[in-house]
Amino acid sequence: MAGKNQHVVRREDGWAVLGAGNSRDTARYGTQAEAVDRATEIARNQQSEVLIHGRDGRIRERNSYGNDPFPPPG
Repeated sequence: MAGKNQHVVRREDGWAVLGAGNSRDTARYGTQAEAVDRATEIARNQQSEVLIHGRDGRIRERNSYGNDPFPPPG
């Protein structure tokens, strides 16, 4: 069973990792890259997705680390 998707979201003081459905941040970081690294680590462990939000709050990228229903061809 896949775990919770991990969102990388903007905060006033930096960037945060937020599990889907959670009301509190899992962790906070000074840079988006640090938050993405941690979210990726969690998603790999839980076989879920990382959804990276831009400064405007919209999803700009998503990466799957589990059973991807639409794997890339090849």
